[in-house]
Amino acid sequence: MRLWRISTVLASLGALLASVSFAWATGLSAAEQDLPDLGSPATAAVSLDEEYQVGLQWSRQMRAQGIVIEDPEVADYIQQIGHSLSSHAEEGQHQFNYMVVRDPAINAFAMPGGFIAINSGLFIATRNENELAGVMAHETAHVTQRHLVRGLIDQSHSGLASTAAMLAAIILGATAGRNNPNAAEGAVLAAQSAAIQHQINYTRSQEFEADRVGIGTMASAGYDPLAMASFFEQLERNNPAPDRMRQIEFLIDHPLSAERVAEARNRAAQIGRIYHEDSLSYRLMRERLRTLTEDPVRVRQYYQSLIKNGGGQSVEERYGKAVAEIAAKDPASAIPELQALIKENPRVTQFYGALGQAYLASGQVKESQALLEQASGLFPRNVPITIRLADTLMHAGDNRRAQALLDDLFNQVEPTPNQAKLIAKAANAAGNTADSYYYMADFYLMNGDLNMASSQLQVALGLPDLNPIQRARISAMLEEVRAAMPKNRKNTVADDNGGSNGRH
Repeated sequence: MRLWRISTVLASLGALLASVSFAWATGLSAAEQDLPDLGSPATAAVSLDEEYQVGLQWSRQMRAQGIVIEDPEVADYIQQIGHSLSSHAEEGQHQFNYMVVRDPAINAFAMPGGFIAINSGLFIATRNENELAGVMAHETAHVTQRHLVRGLIDQSHSGLASTAAMLAAIILGATAGRNNPNAAEGAVLAAQSAAIQHQINYTRSQEFEADRVGIGTMASAGYDPLAMASFFEQLERNNPAPDRMRQIEFLIDHPLSAERVAEARNRAAQIGRIYHEDSLSYRLMRERLRTLTEDPVRVRQYYQSLIKNGGGQSVEERYGKAVAEIAAKDPASAIPELQALIKENPRVTQFYGALGQAYLASGQVKESQALLEQASGLFPRNVPITIRLADTLMHAGDNRRAQALLDDLFNQVEPTPNQAKLIAKAANAAGNTADSYYYMADFYLMNGDLNMASSQLQVALGLPDLNPIQRARISAMLEEVRAAMPKNRKNTVADDNGGSNGRH
């Protein structure tokens, strides 16, 4: 891992925290209070916007390293579950972003400012949607109660210098602690994020608080409040041998005790059981993740083995096998099964998306377009369907229509970096050069590369025949980029591209 990647994170943290005057933590602990400690001088020392900017920088680095799973179906599902929880949180000040990261370890972690990551290994290990919601609610509570910020402040009684040193030690220590020469940079960065949570250990009172608040949140959202304690108990019962302990990192980062599990069970009992049946989307996405995170050939063999032994006949297993066949470059084998699934379940968006993928991968562009046009009519502005239809239209040479579809979608929802790059590609192929530069600038902004974003926008402004709307929005973004760029900051360490901050 190159040093500038560490410097980028530290520079962002230093720039954002440089103006913050840390207060001493109060002596009254959260465990001694009936209500969470949200109004102490220590908590007020860091604004929500500053906290958000730090979390945004971390999430950008994770995306830039390719460890965030950008698959439209998985990303859409996890955000929907997250929204169902965050909309019932005890406060509404945070703008939550949920993501699945490519990591087989059973863990989840919260970053400052409302960024929450669920490891693919944990998602697959959950037995039902209630358990997944329980973990996500717990992490959501860590954000709403601002535990990471409170922990940093509590450990930095000597002020900013010690805080910066501690952050540097955490990030550098994470790199050294996972010293595997064969590991990809993305895996190292994922380890950094996990180590940030692990090495700034949540206190016992904060874990109890996150359980208590999270259980209330998940119950309000319609999930069984007992599922959080049940999942914790399952992990503890299946606790592996010491040499395999890191595979269940959740137990390290969120240490359990009999008292804590009992308290979670008591809290759930006070609320009462809530019956929540697994959504089909949960079951489908758990199977989809097997292929996205493992060797598709081995996953395909796994499903073939299920069938050989008399299984593999559930809707989700049939879907999982088809997804594995597409990934294993045998889309023709997936088509009949997906056609049958759509006939049996005509309101399931994921089947249309997968069949559209299979048609496109097998060279049947017209069939892919016709199917996805039908799905778009059934499910207007559905994000995965719209993305897949736009991709097919681009393969069909209808780039203007692809750009128009994506423009309409992104007027309603915020695009991911990959999606911003897709619409830039469509605009360029359609001959809309100014739009292409604009969207590529947006892509670089999302990844924190301000210099490249500025360059794209300046080139766009120099193009002839810009219409007034294009000129106005390009100029507005350029002004935003220039305002965010570090100028004459003695403590700022630039990365290879010269950028160390990004857009809110």
